Amino acid sequence: MSRYRCPECDYEYDEAEGDPHQGFAAGTRWEALPDSFTCPDCAVRYKEDFVPLAAS
Repeated sequence: MSRYRCPECDYEYDEAEGDPHQGFAAGTRWEALPDSFTCPDCAVRYKEDFVPLAAS
């Protein structure tokens, strides 16, 4: 599973954990997030702005 980071505030979306507070269950793939997804912490970055992180 992959992780993606907001370049503005460093919020990370982890596919393994999802973001239940935003309605995305654990295991929700990045590709399954809507194109209109914005950073839930700063709301200034869109999905295409997020930076993929190397697998740990």
